[in-house]
Amino acid sequence: QVRLEESGGGLVQAGGSLRLSCAASGVSSSLNKVGWFRQAPRKAREFVAAIDGRGGSTKYGDSVKGRFTISRDNALKTVSLQMNSLKPEDTAVYYCARDNSANAILYTITGAYEAWGQGTQVTVSE
Repeated sequence: QVRLEESGGGLVQAGGSLRLSCAASGVSSSLNKVGWFRQAPRKAREFVAAIDGRGGSTKYGDSVKGRFTISRDNALKTVSLQMNSLKPEDTAVYYCARDNSANAILYTITGAYEAWGQGTQVTVSE
């Protein structure tokens, strides 16, 4: 059974950067598609970014385009989210999740992902 664990969250000032990592265990081969989502207090979980199994295709939420970059290292079974130019509205718990479906679609809905990490808190101060 796949397990995902996020790390790298913390407190940063507006304009700063953080790099989140999602490490997988319990997978014998490729992790397949991985997405990052975030959830702020009293808000729905929001799509942030997704990447395909080989790292050749990515998708981003409108609010993070041009500031966040998703990447992966299949040898290490990790997926990273580089977050630059952070804003207070980026404050949330960030989750990584796996979509093990065989198609090439990068989904933006939570229901498409069947394995989730516990999340890591990102707080951006003014």
